[in-house]
Amino acid sequence: MRISASPVSLLLAFVFAFSNAVAFAAPMLTTTSGDPDSTRIEVFIEGLQAGTVRLVGNYGDQNYIADTTVADAGGHFVLRRARPLQPGFYYFLLPGQKNFSLLLDKEDQFMTLRAKVADITGTMQVKGSVNTELLYRNSRFQSAQDPEMNQLSQVLRSNPPTSAEYKKAKERQNQLLAERKMHLDTIFREHPNAFFTKFKLAGQNPDWPEFRKPNGDLDTLRNLGYFREHFWDGVDFTDTRMLYTPVIFNKLKRYIVELTPQNPDSIIKVADPLIQRVKPYPEFFKFMVNWIGLNYENGKTKVMDGEAVMVYLIDKYITPENAFWDTPENVGKLRKKIDEMKASLLGRKGPDVRANDINGQPKSIYEMTAPLIVIFMFSPDCEHCQEQAPEIQRIYEKWKDKGVDFYGIAVNTKEDEWRKFVKKSGFTFTNVFDPTNRAIYAKYFVDITPELYILNKDRTIIAKNLVAGQLETIFERELNKK
Repeated sequence: MRISASPVSLLLAFVFAFSNAVAFAAPMLTTTSGDPDSTRIEVFIEGLQAGTVRLVGNYGDQNYIADTTVADAGGHFVLRRARPLQPGFYYFLLPGQKNFSLLLDKEDQFMTLRAKVADITGTMQVKGSVNTELLYRNSRFQSAQDPEMNQLSQVLRSNPPTSAEYKKAKERQNQLLAERKMHLDTIFREHPNAFFTKFKLAGQNPDWPEFRKPNGDLDTLRNLGYFREHFWDGVDFTDTRMLYTPVIFNKLKRYIVELTPQNPDSIIKVADPLIQRVKPYPEFFKFMVNWIGLNYENGKTKVMDGEAVMVYLIDKYITPENAFWDTPENVGKLRKKIDEMKASLLGRKGPDVRANDINGQPKSIYEMTAPLIVIFMFSPDCEHCQEQAPEIQRIYEKWKDKGVDFYGIAVNTKEDEWRKFVKKSGFTFTNVFDPTNRAIYAKYFVDITPELYILNKDRTIIAKNLVAGQLETIFERELNKK
């Protein structure tokens, strides 16, 4: 059960909705051809069945329908627009589940494309768009290499690095990669100012010199450090067109999720300098700070205390001065919610709660003496709370004499409903309820019930965002510590 609509989710949803709206509101381009259209893309796909054609655009990690048209029985369709398309990466979604891509800049709004449906990439002919033509030129080159590259990858996975098979395959793989680099370098020299060039440069991984230890072994940590340090070198943060391609999201996801240990301290250590780096570039700043925050929102990540990342970024960066995409009022509400979450982050001392129990007696967390305390926050009309209640009581009975105690807190309910639920569930551990909410406000944050926290003997929060089935593993680990 969700206690309330999260301002975090609402703000982030607004960011992406706003960004997509920008794509439809691109400024009008002037033309000298006498054609009233600002965009006209004519396509002939031999063998394509008739039906609706959708043009799908990209912003960050979001796709949106930019426009639609209709293909006739001859595979011919025309996309005409009074407003030009936002420069970026698009694909046409065709009848029969076929699709093909476009890379458009301001000067690419008038083009003609011809291909055969059986092999669109291999047969594509482009007239009027240098960026889309380069996109297919590069794609065909890589497609020709792919079968051999896949075979070589299989050999490398199947053989030890010291084997002759591995060395031979590695040598050939390096040759193919060098050919791929030469192919792109040629395009970059021929078209230094093309959108395609900036698009491909932004997506490149940095080369590193394969640092080695004194004994000759690969220095993995040094190589990884170099790779991270130079990961964003090819991206021009003044060029907002990149946000309308998959490049920035793919790099950001790899940088934050794949190249960074998934714990809050490591993520913050990597994310903070990146946000600082893009802060002078408003559109990149808006996307990155919001995507990282959204990615680690409670309920959307498996990272323990992932919301610590969200809290840190919002507290530092989403201010009325910085958050130009929303109103000060909405930002204020978001920051208030973040303040409520700060006290219950992992590693902090768990706040005390003192409220009346089922017998009307005041009960305090800090008065409990067990080495481990489980804070169980629930709502009587929450289906998951109802499902987990028997398991919670079973675990309590099993561990109550082994150094574990439970402290139940009812939220978002009324006193009579709370009492009925406690009785029906057979809870015999401490359960409290404060109808004024003052006893628990800004102490243990709960967005979705049930919510479980664990405090150690020092009453430090050592685990949170748990389900009942995870409790006993943590009990065993903590109680076995010397």
